Amino acid sequence: MIRLENVGLRYGAGTKAGPEILRDISFSVAPGGFRWLQGPSGAGKSSLMRLLQLALRPKRGTLVVLGTDIGTAERRALPALRQRIGMVFQDFRLLGHLSAFDNVALPLRIAGRPEGQIRADVGEMLRWVELTEKADRRPAQLSGGEQQRVAIARAVVGRPSLLLADEPTGNLDDAQALRLMRLLGELNRLGTTVVVATHNDALVARHPGPSLRLEAGLLVDDG
Repeated sequence: MIRLENVGLRYGAGTKAGPEILRDISFSVAPGGFRWLQGPSGAGKSSLMRLLQLALRPKRGTLVVLGTDIGTAERRALPALRQRIGMVFQDFRLLGHLSAFDNVALPLRIAGRPEGQIRADVGEMLRWVELTEKADRRPAQLSGGEQQRVAIARAVVGRPSLLLADEPTGNLDDAQALRLMRLLGELNRLGTTVVVATHNDALVARHPGPSLRLEAGLLVDDG
């Protein structure tokens, strides 16, 4: 599902290139696996998640995601791969002018799915996150925990093979964080590969699992 060999990443190119943000990163995650991605702020977690999300390409080394070598893949091949990857952000990134239903439906509409199928799939996802009765509400009318559940439903409505979550509990209280982890755990049990980035060691202690740890751009523990 995921394989990195001696991956290095820096921003910029040529004489404007900065120092390496990630250095000699090597690890793999099997299909259906789960990994915590830990490390302090500035360790490089978000940069690594952007690589896995296919928002960036490595400057050196090998990155294979969903069976495709990202460093050598043609640019036109990447959108189809991205449709197989769900992303949950710390700041939710919901569209404020859209209802919860339409936020969840957005990736399906972008993919050109029939409207009848969209209604069925979005309805199922909203039932799963227990927000059916709030489908017509906009993000500002929802609590932080409810917004996060909408973001999760949007990330998984397309049945992704890989789910990435970047500090997903950062804006949630303990009860909401527990609920979120139960949802992610259920997805993982159903076969979705899950990678969760966090700097919250207490959260990892409450939900033990294989962990990758970054420090200053280096992988110091590969789980």
